[in-house]
Amino acid sequence: MKQTMRQQIIFDLDDTLIYCNKYFDLILSQFADLVSEWFSEHQLAIQEIRDKQIEIDVAGVQQVGFASQHFPESLIDTYRYFCQRFGQRRDEFKEKQLMKLGLSVYEQSVEPYPGMVDTLDFLQRRQHELYLYTGGETVIQQRKIEEMRLADYFQDRIYIRQHKNIEALEEILSSRSFDRLNTWMIGNSLRTDISPALSAGIHAIHIKHPDEWSYNLVELAPRRDSHLYTVASLDEVPGIIVGSGQAHRRSARVSHRSL
Repeated sequence: MKQTMRQQIIFDLDDTLIYCNKYFDLILSQFADLVSEWFSEHQLAIQEIRDKQIEIDVAGVQQVGFASQHFPESLIDTYRYFCQRFGQRRDEFKEKQLMKLGLSVYEQSVEPYPGMVDTLDFLQRRQHELYLYTGGETVIQQRKIEEMRLADYFQDRIYIRQHKNIEALEEILSSRSFDRLNTWMIGNSLRTDISPALSAGIHAIHIKHPDEWSYNLVELAPRRDSHLYTVASLDEVPGIIVGSGQAHRRSARVSHRSL
């Protein structure tokens, strides 16, 4: 078996290695049904409720980052918006119900994406250096990491940040001896994973999901010093890493011969 050049590979967690958004979608469906029922006399459409919640949710995340309280608060703020719009008094019991519903998303079971174990095993066996970089609160994210036994792969190379942006990524890249020409960011979010990676001059693999959260969608500014690949599943990642390493070795041999 040919040995590929060792790479430093940074993985996102939610909706890259494990499922996340589908649990939020489940809660949001229940939320929209509740609000539609509460305002039934106004014939409020489910889609209008979802659109308003997304608007409020995204605006809040841009300010506070991935704080756990923000999601249930976005449900309450959406309910309050429609109360004001229709001249209806706010109900404290309903708001408590929405808080409980929103917080329940963090109690869902942890489910790995297909290929998670095989991908990490493959890359670890080839002695690539694996890192985990996830957004959220430490207690919540650490529970997921422990349930999936991800420390077996990432050891002390685990970073949890409430804000995922270029500043946070640069802090991580500066904390260790990263070779940016051989460093990769793997993630589903164009905003928090891929765009910061390209700005930092490292390579990126975007795992594209058909129903991505709107907050994650941004236009990218391509850079000549970074490679970007878009794939549909985690299973495709090892082939790209192996192929890039072999190409790098061939390029190095050609450069050496030309001296």
